[in-house]
Amino acid sequence: MKKILTSLLAVGVCLTPITVMLMAQPTWGQTQNSRSQEAERLLEQGIKLTQQQEHQKAIQLLQRALTIAQQLKDQKLEAIALQELGFNYSRLGHKQKALEFNNQALPLYRAVGDRAGEATTLNNIGAVYSALGEKQKALEFYNQALPLWRAVGDKAGEASTLNNIGLVCSDLGEKQKALEFYNQALPLSRAVGDRSGEATTLNNIGAVYSALGEKQKALEFYNQALPIYRAVGHRAVVGNTLNNIGLVYDDLGEKQKALEFYNQALPIYRAVGNRAGEATTLNNIGAVYNDLGEKQKALKFYNQALPIYLAVGNRAGEATTLNNIGRVYNDLGEKQKALEFYNQALPLIRAVGDRTGEARTLNNIGRVYSALGEKQKALEFYNQALPIYRAVGDRAGEAITLGNIGGLFQSTNQPTQAITNLEQSLKISLEMRRGLQRENRQKFLQENGGSAIALVDVLIDQKKYAQAFEWVNLFTTADLADYTRLVNAKVANPEAQKALDDWNKKNQQLEALRQQLQSDRSESLPQQIRQLEAQVYSEAENISRRFPEVAELFETTPVDIKNLTSSIPAGTVVVQPILLTNVADMPNNVAFFIFTKGHFSVIKKPIEPNKFNKLIADYLKQVQDDSDSDYFETGGELYDILIRPIEGEIKALSPKQLSIIATGKLRHLPFETLYDNKTKQFVIQKYPVNYLTRISNKSLQSPGMQNATPRKLQAVLAFGNPVTSEPQNLPGAEAEVTKIKEILPDSEVYINKKATLENFRSQALQFSFLHLATHGCFQTEDCKKVKLKNNTLLFADKSLDIADAAVLGLQGTQLITLSACQTAVDTNLNDAGIAGVAYIFERAGAKAVMASLWAVDDEATQLLMVDFYQNLKQGMTKGEALQKAKLKLIADHRHPFYWSPFVLIGDAR
Repeated sequence: MKKILTSLLAVGVCLTPITVMLMAQPTWGQTQNSRSQEAERLLEQGIKLTQQQEHQKAIQLLQRALTIAQQLKDQKLEAIALQELGFNYSRLGHKQKALEFNNQALPLYRAVGDRAGEATTLNNIGAVYSALGEKQKALEFYNQALPLWRAVGDKAGEASTLNNIGLVCSDLGEKQKALEFYNQALPLSRAVGDRSGEATTLNNIGAVYSALGEKQKALEFYNQALPIYRAVGHRAVVGNTLNNIGLVYDDLGEKQKALEFYNQALPIYRAVGNRAGEATTLNNIGAVYNDLGEKQKALKFYNQALPIYLAVGNRAGEATTLNNIGRVYNDLGEKQKALEFYNQALPLIRAVGDRTGEARTLNNIGRVYSALGEKQKALEFYNQALPIYRAVGDRAGEAITLGNIGGLFQSTNQPTQAITNLEQSLKISLEMRRGLQRENRQKFLQENGGSAIALVDVLIDQKKYAQAFEWVNLFTTADLADYTRLVNAKVANPEAQKALDDWNKKNQQLEALRQQLQSDRSESLPQQIRQLEAQVYSEAENISRRFPEVAELFETTPVDIKNLTSSIPAGTVVVQPILLTNVADMPNNVAFFIFTKGHFSVIKKPIEPNKFNKLIADYLKQVQDDSDSDYFETGGELYDILIRPIEGEIKALSPKQLSIIATGKLRHLPFETLYDNKTKQFVIQKYPVNYLTRISNKSLQSPGMQNATPRKLQAVLAFGNPVTSEPQNLPGAEAEVTKIKEILPDSEVYINKKATLENFRSQALQFSFLHLATHGCFQTEDCKKVKLKNNTLLFADKSLDIADAAVLGLQGTQLITLSACQTAVDTNLNDAGIAGVAYIFERAGAKAVMASLWAVDDEATQLLMVDFYQNLKQGMTKGEALQKAKLKLIADHRHPFYWSPFVLIGDAR
């Protein structure tokens, strides 16, 4: 659903119109002097009307002033009149006319030696070129204005031009460069007491941080700008800022908070008579209600916005709102009504030259016809949309349309064409998602996720099982790679890290340019995007070749299954269930990929998504509540869906270890707890269970261990309870690591103040087993109960950001245990969960990670960990040691709450 961002580019882009400074004039006689005074009076009145935004009236007075100035041959007055006329025509949208007047004013200012007037005019010419999409030309004029302001010592003018240069850099996707210019402008505005300029710059800094995905930082700057705008009485701009704060909360998923700010902006726009702003806000409110599923309420606000856009002649806004109404009716199942609105939007979008909007609308019409069963007609519209998306450089739109075409071919039993289009769609998606910010990623995956499911489904139906799994594994790896980018995980090689940092800056610039396709219709933007895309993709390939340790972050082509399965240890059966659900014209199924070193098979079974989703949600609550015994029944139903269809195949392979690759909603599910009602056994009672982040040659490499007997564990490096004050005190963790020392006397133990990150860094290389009995927060939000920032581990001296795991020196680490971590168990989140954390430690060198899916009480953790290390001491594998420790708690009739959250991710040997 398209929301409209209230543009703040007009605020501070052009300088405040010049107030006429009355200067000593030559003595021309009484008549000439009175005419000169009349011209000055007309100029002053015209400027006043300009400030009141009465542009047509201002133009009439300024034209009269211009005529008099020309008759008097007064170059100074003529220059001022021309410059002011240019400003007013620019405000009315007549950009070419604005250029004409400013270009006439410029040589006159130079002739009379008025450097401030010259700087103002250069600045305003730059603003016109910026508005016309000619950003490089805009920069040329701004860069001519800047030294003039400095020469005349006009800090306010200098600040304004620096701000304008920042805006152009931002438009060009160079966000960091934009920040540099804004940060030069800000102290200048403050120094001269220009509070309006200060607020504008703060606002624009907020917009940059919002575009970079740093939403909290964006809020900080918007919230600094807001009271200043209120103090100086700029009510119209207060409305803009409130609207933009609303958009940030909207992007963060805080819909109610977004509504609060939109509802504050709305009466302000009405009070100041800003009807375009009013319509924009109504549209944004409608979009929020649509996201909340309140479709009728969304329609109510869209229908209020529509006549306002009509009244003010904003055809682009009118078209956007018609499109939004069409999408609501489509969601409500009223397909014919959706078509009516899309067909009203289409000619308007074409009239205003919005090629991206045209392609989007054609695509939407195609989807409606597809849902109505008119596949040929749908294909016609998709085929109209596709070349437009390609022409404007909108890769996301191209991927969606190719996916729609692929889905259409799949539903009409044309598998070859379906596979071709779906694979093209997914290759683009994988290339694009490498640079997406968190909120853009969520939306992108929602729009493109269906193509991945459809491709896997059609490949299975065509019995191309290996090809299907190769794509599944690539998507699984892409999810993990996204997670490492979102937490900004580092790599150990400084040269590789620098290459990644440089690439990320360019990719960030590329994403910013792609976002501009929504509003910028200039012909130069698609060309600019394509050029930058070519650079970004070429550099990604180059980095992958030079630094194999980061190659997975850039993979867009599936790896051959023979290469993948060659690393699976003997005696291990790997199972990856994939939900193939909620795609139009496709039956709902779950597919199971089952393989060992020398065996590969696929089983597909029907599934009811709504019932299954409820079972998962209920079960996760039940296993986390030790007073709830319904987990037997729910776990039994999940066993029948996820294990029963493949148990015969698993048994026939006689596994010593069962490895699960869980993705999407299944990522938070402790599979070992699923209960077989026939044999009255949990899965863990049948097999040792571990989890794999994905299948990779690197993830299971273990030189010299393929056929070796596990060595008995001799020593562990253990850290426990680094902070003894509440709410971070973990007395059980202290006892836990002390017990480990008793079991394995050669271990090194650090507790309380000695459990520092510095000590961990210095000692980690000497041990292959590392144990951290300390708080860890691995979720999107901070862990406020224990006062810990998200994606960090607590130590006595400072917290470790897990993004820095690679620089800890974990190469050779067989296991790192995180025994008191906290993760978000929310099946509505398409995040990597604890698997993402494990992947980061894996990439840092650790063969396996043991962690908890949720916080468990100290006593149960201590019991399980003590038994686990005793079992390792006896020579068991990691997988067997954890299984036996859990079985002991099961034998004591412990609820799964106490034993199920601890999972082993990675090599179980």
